[in-house]
Amino acid sequence: MALQPEPTAPHHRVPDALRVLETVARRTTGVTDTELARRTGLGRERLAPLLRMLRREGYVEQTTDGTYLAGAALARLSSAHGREAALREKLQQTLDRLRDAVGAAVYLSRYVDGEVSVTQYADGPGAPKVNEWVDFRHSAHATAIGKSLLTQLDHAGRRDHLARHRMARLTSRTITSDRVLLSRLAAQPAAVPVLDLQEYAVGTVCAAVPITAGSAVGCLALSLPVERAYRLRRAAEALNRGAAPVLLSLAI
Repeated sequence: MALQPEPTAPHHRVPDALRVLETVARRTTGVTDTELARRTGLGRERLAPLLRMLRREGYVEQTTDGTYLAGAALARLSSAHGREAALREKLQQTLDRLRDAVGAAVYLSRYVDGEVSVTQYADGPGAPKVNEWVDFRHSAHATAIGKSLLTQLDHAGRRDHLARHRMARLTSRTITSDRVLLSRLAAQPAAVPVLDLQEYAVGTVCAAVPITAGSAVGCLALSLPVERAYRLRRAAEALNRGAAPVLLSLAI
């Protein structure tokens, strides 16, 4: 099941969105889309979808006369007081919306102090999360989450991780050769979702996309019951398209 690169990768949208937010924040009396286009250098075909996203996320508000002002979400994330709680709440809202959009459980993961950490997730009755029958910290070789995080490390970092975590066979599809896994990680295109096709758990398929903010290594992932594997490609593409708000929240 080959997945092609997303033509408008979320990483490319975030710098543009930050430029728009910086311009809006500087103009406390409001700024028009025409002035935003002039000040940011963004054409209307790029600016219009960015403004829609920023309005949806609550980062900008549009007044009755059409000008744009900084929104409540931007004020909360820009404040030193209570920022961590505000960020967690904002990320959870975004994950909940992504879960509904892709029709699958969605996970936000980070690589912290040499370990895989699932920091937040959104599931539901129609989008069950995967049963963590083996700790995700010890199964990076078999999960889409783990492999996505490892692809963002350099070769030495990958080897260090695998040296600390034995590559156990979790299903008949699990890769247990460090040589094979390292080769596949090195060949993984950055813009293409990483897949887990029943490598971690029989009956579950997963996909993950990188969300690197600054020096922090992270990823967004989704899981589906294997009987819905036919939806994995489109769900992964939708997840990739929906990653920009997560990256933006982490970058503000």
